[in-house]
Amino acid sequence: MADGRPSVYSIAAHRGFADALVAGLIPRYREEGLGLARLTLLLPSRRAIRTVTEAFVRASGGGLLLPRMAVVGDLDLDETLGPLLDPIGAGADIPQAVDPVVRLLAVAQMLREELGDQAPGEAGLMRQARVLVQSMDRLAVEGVSPGKLLDPEVIGLVGDLSEHWQENTRLFARVLARWQAELDGMGRIDAPERRNRLLAHAAQRWKAKPPAHPVVAAGVTSASPAIARLLRVVADLPEGAVILPDLDLALDADVWDALGVAGAPEEPGGPPFGRGDVTTHPQYHLKLLLNRMGVARSEVQPWHRAGLAAAPPERSRAISNLFLPPEASAAWVSLPPEQRRLSGVRMMESANPEEEAQAIAVLVRQALDVPEKRVAVVTPDRGLANRVVGHLQRWNIGADDTAGRPLPQTPAGRLFLQIAECWAERAAPVPLLALLGHPLVRPQARASWLERVRELDLVLRGPRPGPGVEAVRDAVQAQGKRYPRLRGWWDEVEALLVPMLLVHEPLPLGATLAMLSEAAEALCGEGVWANADGRSLAAFVEQWSEAAARADLIVDPLELPALLRDALDEVAVRPAYGGHPRLAIYGLLEARMSRADLVICAGLTEGTWPAAPAPDPLLAPPVLRALGIPGADFRIGLSAHDLAAALGAPEVVLSHAARDSAGPVIPSRFLLRIRAMLGRQLVREDEAVRLARALDRPDKVEGASRPEPVPSAEQRRVEIAVTALDRLRGDPYQFYAQAILGLRALDPIDADPTPAWRGTAVHAILELWHKAGGVPGQLIPLAEQKLAEMSAHPFMRALWQPRLLAALAWIEHEQDTLLGEGREVLAVEAKGAIHIDGVRIHGRADRIDRLADGSLAVIDYKTGMPPSGRMVEQGFALQLGLIGLIAQGGGFDGVAGVPNVFEYWSLARNKNRGFGYRSEPVKDGKKQAGIPREDFLPETERYLKEAIGRWILGSEPFTARLNPDLPGYTDYDQLMRLDEWQGRDLKGGDAA
Repeated sequence: MADGRPSVYSIAAHRGFADALVAGLIPRYREEGLGLARLTLLLPSRRAIRTVTEAFVRASGGGLLLPRMAVVGDLDLDETLGPLLDPIGAGADIPQAVDPVVRLLAVAQMLREELGDQAPGEAGLMRQARVLVQSMDRLAVEGVSPGKLLDPEVIGLVGDLSEHWQENTRLFARVLARWQAELDGMGRIDAPERRNRLLAHAAQRWKAKPPAHPVVAAGVTSASPAIARLLRVVADLPEGAVILPDLDLALDADVWDALGVAGAPEEPGGPPFGRGDVTTHPQYHLKLLLNRMGVARSEVQPWHRAGLAAAPPERSRAISNLFLPPEASAAWVSLPPEQRRLSGVRMMESANPEEEAQAIAVLVRQALDVPEKRVAVVTPDRGLANRVVGHLQRWNIGADDTAGRPLPQTPAGRLFLQIAECWAERAAPVPLLALLGHPLVRPQARASWLERVRELDLVLRGPRPGPGVEAVRDAVQAQGKRYPRLRGWWDEVEALLVPMLLVHEPLPLGATLAMLSEAAEALCGEGVWANADGRSLAAFVEQWSEAAARADLIVDPLELPALLRDALDEVAVRPAYGGHPRLAIYGLLEARMSRADLVICAGLTEGTWPAAPAPDPLLAPPVLRALGIPGADFRIGLSAHDLAAALGAPEVVLSHAARDSAGPVIPSRFLLRIRAMLGRQLVREDEAVRLARALDRPDKVEGASRPEPVPSAEQRRVEIAVTALDRLRGDPYQFYAQAILGLRALDPIDADPTPAWRGTAVHAILELWHKAGGVPGQLIPLAEQKLAEMSAHPFMRALWQPRLLAALAWIEHEQDTLLGEGREVLAVEAKGAIHIDGVRIHGRADRIDRLADGSLAVIDYKTGMPPSGRMVEQGFALQLGLIGLIAQGGGFDGVAGVPNVFEYWSLARNKNRGFGYRSEPVKDGKKQAGIPREDFLPETERYLKEAIGRWILGSEPFTARLNPDLPGYTDYDQLMRLDEWQGRDLKGGDAA
């Protein structure tokens, strides 16, 4: 205290807080012997301790004993008080704080009891409990006692609110009262309340008996009443001082007064925190802090030392003018240029976040080429920060994102979630394969393990086989001949996972976490806990397991992934420091007090910086004002202050993208103010964006031409399947890719049932039914059983299966009628082959019947619409004819005769609104399209021999899309690079 007034100082934005702080502390407190070691420095966070320590190293010029640095504790960073303010034995009458997870689980259980039948699942319940405890903490930080909710003024306000606000407030009050009673029973208090009491204890102790050595509080901007009282005591100490960051001492008095009397109503019944347009001002929270300290701005002294990365002094005046309140902003039109100039500040606009990250990486790369130049990237968007880190790897520049990564985005956290997802979905293909292929799983013999995972991937392609490991085991056994080593490997996997996957009923949370941990160790060994993310995961499991032992929370496995994801998202894994020594990537909280020669403020869009205000869902704004708690707009003022501090750097780039993944975005309101104030003085950063675009701009490549491969005569000599002739004549390139190159399209994992899959399922069911004797009344039960075994896909069960069963009932009735007319089933799913012109023609006949006159009927089952008579006539749907040729040539065992009937049995809806009908692509009677019955086999043979002569035995190229108007398969469109040449190089005609 100097001259009877408190020792409060402000470091202007342009001076650089940490370096200017150290530049003033060293000459003020350095002395021979212990020197600075006698000084106690109160800082807001552990990150601030690192920042100030680095500043001492830069300024020391040699050996230096550092002061004792203690953490006041930033609640936004989930930090508690350091040992100086929370020493062992100090404040023995202050109860210990309850574990926050114990509180969360207890509040969730209370919510379940209060909500009764309206309570959501466990994951939703935990979200509501999390919101409720956050509201409880807000009350505690602001020093609002729970009893104030019963104040007549507050009760009157609640009665005037809408019904949902009333119910939410009553629910909050009931749970808060129950929790306070439980706390009293445990002899504990909440962590914010303990923090308040410890701060009050320290303030009383220092006030009664000032410390023998200097105490300085620096960079603490929290305006909570408990901290404000402690700072006032520090400011009044004989060798104490409070040093605030970026308090604008040059702000006009009328503008300062326009911020209102923060923390106290301007008039009886008025809002204690002023209007919303005032609370968003970057100086508002500092005025609130000064008011609660009982210090006038005129009592605050400027800190005249500057740091190593100081900007021109006029920068602070321009920043002050930039953030003027709305009414005072009218003065911009008359400001002289020197009071609005932001020299060294550039604005960069990119097209999207990916381009923005690339341009930022370019700026960083250029700056690091300058010796000793320090660079900081500041952004609240962690996705953007991760992109920047990735792009810097292009130049082998390591970067540490000091805000850390949420635990679910790390290998260990993701593994834990994948185990939970696999459990919840009962070993469904997607989560199962993701889990087994996780990089932490089976680090020993990794190559052979991944080979088996790839084989399992191929086995599980297509619709979901069914729930549980049993269905996966059946699928593996069905492919045993193709993948002989997969069966033994899957037995090993089952041994690891079955103890968990066989449990389907809800379990206590502690038992659930134990099973997840056991599964993680079984799959990965103890290495899962080895790295920083593993240690964070281990701490999480330990904390939650201990808390779960005291709670009665039962968790359904289906709710487990969402519950875990929400909980793990609250754990940030910060990297071990090992990146570039002159580069740092900060979040907004981590950037406070930091300074660099070049500061890049990124992600400056509305909703990101500043973040969209999140109103309290339980307590209405009028109730919060009556309780004396700042509203949601208060956070916008903190974001503005963070930007104002960053603008004080010598060189600043303000970056934003024009759109994000969802669509166009609005630039930050702060950017719009800068544009409006600077006008033509605004300097744009376009070169970095140009370089970013050029880095990934490929050389011009001519589009692919229409493929027309000409394989050798030896390569052409392939067999023709009865289903492939249509493809050969319609699109020869597809035949080339399938029959000559041997390429097959893979079904997606856990896919919707495709037409091909549905056809395979129908054929399998009908084959089983026919081989069992084709007994009427047995087809539908058999189909229901087999479909349940084949796929558990909800689309199939709900939409397609009822239609299929109706069509199968028609088949059953139709066959019974035909058998009564003397028709006999000779073969079902029979394989056959013949040779024509030396080429083997092979295929499978869905069904062949013998008619009463001794001739044969060839039947092809279709789950959709059958080919039209026109398609058959033009030679693009010849499967029935080819099967007939094989049958006529004796290619099917036990089948002899001449086919005379060629039928499609379609399971699609017929004209009579039912399912199932027969059709023949034969031109007779009134039909205008098709092949005459007597010409059906000769015409098919002609088309076949023509195709053999042109492509199999001839030299004609396998031209892509030879018949472009012909509907066909699209499996090979990407291989033929169709989009590159279609429309530009299309010259096809009719193959016939």
